This record gives sequence, C-alpha cells and structure tokens, in this order.
Amino acid sequence: MLSHSYNPYQMVHYPRMIDEYIPADDPVRVLDMLVENLNLQRFEKLCKRRGGGQYHPKMMLKVFLYAYMNNIYTCREIESRLRCDLYFMWLARAEKPDFIAINRFYNLMKQELNEVFTQIVLEFSTNGFISLEVEYNDSTKIESKANKYTFVWKKDVEEWDHERMLEKIKALLEQIDDLIVQEQSSENNQEVEVTPELLAEMISELRNALGQKPAASTKEEKANLEIETQAD
Repeated sequence: MLSHSYNPYQMVHYPRMIDEYIPADDPVRVLDMLVENLNLQRFEKLCKRRGGGQYHPKMMLKVFLYAYMNNIYTCREIESRLRCDLYFMWLARAEKPDFIAINRFYNLMKQELNEVFTQIVLEFSTNGFISLEVEYNDSTKIESKANKYTFVWKKDVEEWDHERMLEKIKALLEQIDDLIVQEQSSENNQEVEVTPELLAEMISELRNALGQKPAASTKEEKANLEIETQAD
C-alpha cells in the first residue's frame, strides 16, 4: 500500500509571498536591487516614445538581464520561464508578458538593453559573481566563432581583464541577436492550440498504443466495463 495519496486534481496554492522561496543571498536579488537603484529615466522615456507596450520597461529589463545571465536567450524560452520558474515570476512580480510583447521589447530597445547589460555584467564580474566562459564544441579547445559564450555563477575570476570581458560580452550579444533573428524567421513559432477535441484524440491514441480501455466515468459505464473485463 502506498504511504501517500496523490490527487492530480487537488488545487495547489503558492504562498502569498513567492519571496519565501528565493534565498536571501541569491544573485537574482542582487540584480533586482542593482536595477532598482539605476537611473533609468532615459531608458523608460525611450521605451514609452517607441510604444514599448503595456509592461513596465524596468520589469522587462530585469527579466532580460536575468535570462541572459542564466544562458536563456530566446523570447520563447523567456516567455516559458515567466510561467513556470519561481525566480522569473518573483522578478516580474507575477506579470506574464507573452512572446509578442517580449519580442517587441527586444526589437524596440535592443541597443539600450545591450548597454545596460554590458555594464551590469562588468559590475558582476569585478565582484566575482560571474565569469563568462567559452563552451567548446569540440575537444581541441580552440576559441572560434562557432563556440558559444556561457555564464558561470559565483566562480572567482583570477585574472580579470576589462577589455577582454568587453570582447566576450560583444560576442555574446551577437550570438543572442542571431538566435532571436532565427527565432523570428522560424515557422515553428506558431503554437498548437490545445482544445478538448485534441486532448481527447491524443488520449485515445495513447490508450490504443498502450492497449488500455478508457476509464469509466458513470455507473453504467463501470458496470459495462466490469462485464467486458470478466469476458476477457
């Protein structure tokens, strides 16, 4: 007998404060505080002038910065994290911009976003929060354009070179832009609409593949199912 019951339809409530799940010393709090204390009036005015959308530009900026620093670069993945990742939910204060809003913000504010990102990364690097390393595609360990830059959190930087870090950040931003351009031009961006009919069809196909009979929902169906089982 199982020691714990499981009801897949039981409602689960988050605590009133998602904050309880975010460690006090987590880098997301450092990033949040840094951005909150920046003078972003020019940034916000530019965003408003360009029609930046319904979401606060400071919130969108934080989300992009945190995504980049966790090696998350595409608008689709950022959209997904805002719906399932507590750290992103906390940072966005439970706002849920969709792909269109996220992509629009990037296209409107790319240059300004990159400028703030560069300065934030430099600040984090000088204080030993992150290092920006090459993810090699082969075993030769030769740096090339094919290799990707990724962040590693809380790794001490023994020899910190300002100019070298700027070069790495520039290469990473070009890498991000390439990914987003590919995403925008991809035909795979069209989402599949999950309808009751589609779910019923998928369940039916799975049951057929697994050789299972459909679950009975009414007394009459249960009685018929018992008869069929006995016949088998």
